Amino acid sequence: MFDAAFAALAKLDVPTLSFVAVCIAGFLGLFLIFVWLQQRNVGALAWWGSAYLVGASSIALWSAPAPMFRLPPMFAEALIFVACGMIWNGVRLFHGRRLWPVAAFAGAIGWLILCQIPGLSGGSNARVVLGATIVSVYTFMIAYELWRERRVSFYSRTAAIVVPSLHAAIFLMPLALRAYSPFMFETSWQAVLALETIIYAVGTAFIVLLMVKDHHVHVYRTQATTDHLTGLCNRGAFLEAAVKLQAHQGKRGEPVTLLLFDLDHFKSVNDRFGHGVGDSVLRLFAQSVRTSMRTSDIIGRLGGEEFAAMVSEPMETVPRIAERIRAGFEAAGANVGGHTIGATVSIGAATSYEAAADIDALLMRADVALYRAKHDGRNRFHAADEQPGSKQARLIAAARSAQSLKRGGLLQRKLAARRPKYADPAIVGEGAAPSLLYPR
Repeated sequence: MFDAAFAALAKLDVPTLSFVAVCIAGFLGLFLIFVWLQQRNVGALAWWGSAYLVGASSIALWSAPAPMFRLPPMFAEALIFVACGMIWNGVRLFHGRRLWPVAAFAGAIGWLILCQIPGLSGGSNARVVLGATIVSVYTFMIAYELWRERRVSFYSRTAAIVVPSLHAAIFLMPLALRAYSPFMFETSWQAVLALETIIYAVGTAFIVLLMVKDHHVHVYRTQATTDHLTGLCNRGAFLEAAVKLQAHQGKRGEPVTLLLFDLDHFKSVNDRFGHGVGDSVLRLFAQSVRTSMRTSDIIGRLGGEEFAAMVSEPMETVPRIAERIRAGFEAAGANVGGHTIGATVSIGAATSYEAAADIDALLMRADVALYRAKHDGRNRFHAADEQPGSKQARLIAAARSAQSLKRGGLLQRKLAARRPKYADPAIVGEGAAPSLLYPR
């Protein structure tokens, strides 16, 4: 079957196919550069567009029956490796990593040097293997850069698989053809290469544009859900995430605790030192609360000097968390920007075991607790009264936890081993932080 297919390919006009491949690659290269001119913030488009143009030039120099000027074949082939290196650098730049321009040309330079060895003459098996090896290295590096990207959207996963696969197929197919069907290699490999170039050029350009679109969606979503000053979730994003967490925990009969933070005497900070220092205090608190909590906890700025956090913990654990945040911010806020500020925070918290459509009731209870903390002298933590009707939910949660520990599954034991262990807490609000065996 493959022999028949290759025989059919051999009947195709290779110069025509090569001309079409050059035109498509060149057109797509110009198109990507045009898109880059419209979106200068995506510099990777310039690298990818230039790589297409370099690849088109390589095919033109290599396959043209009567080129305007002749170069040794090794130079036309080296341009292919330059294009590979430029694609790899474009992927690095797209994901915000440092460019390595020297590495982009390393494959081509190595090729030109090694081709001076007598055993690597034109058309030899060693020469084909060398070219395939260089391409394989670049393909692996492109796949690695795509795979290590933390975003896990559909487009990123598609790019991580499709782009390197196409990239490898276009250059490694002649090697496989030469190994398994030498006769067909001699008669049809140029047609195969030309067709693969066309498919590769169109396919990768499509994936590249999907990646750029995905990047913009990610940027816009981040801007829409992030507080520009502190980098925490804004009010809308926090409330949305908190509702989902409460619903998830409530269905399982497990608790969530909402903590409300209010910076003490913040208006006087702005009045005495200016809004610039006030903004620094807000950023300092955001940094302090981030370092004191887990990445799985939801933290947001509700507005002004008011912040909130949602944790999947019962109230028994929360006083230690709140005291760590309070004491840490008191120490960090003593001096801000060369000014003696003495910034402190008051904290109120409320726990729920119920799955609810919103967190309004939980917010109200936590706000009452926060008011009590301020009324009692500020720079302290206060817990809300027990949620009405939650005793049964607490008993269910406790029974489920005991049953899970009794089963002694491997996952439960690992999670239990990772749980934070604390020594006896200090008195909340008296300025002393609890003694931690290791931080949460």
